[in-house]
Amino acid sequence: MSTSDAFGSVGLPVPIAAFVEAVNTGNADVLIATFADDALVNDQLKEYWYKPAISEWVARDIIPEHFAMEVTKAVVNHDQVVITARVTGDFDMRGLPNPLLLSFYFSLRAEYIVQLLILRNEPDD
Repeated sequence: MSTSDAFGSVGLPVPIAAFVEAVNTGNADVLIATFADDALVNDQLKEYWYKPAISEWVARDIIPEHFAMEVTKAVVNHDQVVITARVTGDFDMRGLPNPLLLSFYFSLRAEYIVQLLILRNEPDD
């Protein structure tokens, strides 16, 4: 298992680096292209199975909300990658901590994301 702060020497696998860049630049086409056709995204306890549903999620919850992420930590373990990111955007922040840190749990197959789980974990004390 490798750990890195803000990428460090470990770097991120290509599809995840592309995901982060596409989120931050608002590029829906590149963002969707990082996913396998049969991928699963779970965001805010809602499941989005397969690219058509993921495309709807991107078009509704990511691009118009100007969602942006600053990776603060990355853990790479075989085909599993967990990144922690400080996130911002035009979404409702009521009741959320500031800064808002989310954990993104990626599973990879070949050069594609096959699963992404997004969680707000309790902060380390």
